[in-house]
Amino acid sequence: MKFFLSVIAVLLICTRSDAQQYITKGDTSTVSYLKADSRSKFPFSDAVRVGNMLYLSGQIGVDSTMHVVAGGVEAETRRAMEIIGNILRRNGASFDNVVKCTVMLADIKDWPAVNAVYRTYFKEERFPARSAFATTGLALGAKIEIECWAVLP
Repeated sequence: MKFFLSVIAVLLICTRSDAQQYITKGDTSTVSYLKADSRSKFPFSDAVRVGNMLYLSGQIGVDSTMHVVAGGVEAETRRAMEIIGNILRRNGASFDNVVKCTVMLADIKDWPAVNAVYRTYFKEERFPARSAFATTGLALGAKIEIECWAVLP
């Protein structure tokens, strides 16, 4: 047990020094919580900027009235990517700046259909790192949710 606790302590110290090194070298002095509509009833920001990193909240394919768009998973994916593109543009970025995405699916069987739409937003040689998984449900009954991380120019 003592060995196990010692290993945990060493890992925590190493992790903390790595984080401190990043904070010292990186530009993390500014954190901005970005929301397109301050009246939004949802308890999250569209994106959070930390230094030159932009962390986008998960987006689902909804219209301006916050209803999931009709047309199935392809239409929802297209709309979610349009919303992501709008957030990126508002912050001086584009899909070329995206380095990581997470795709959450209500049904993993939709993975090929999502990929067909998703891939059209990126250059073939610049696909971001990505994870995808199925869930037991998504907000508002959506079939897909996508979150992204981008490095700002």
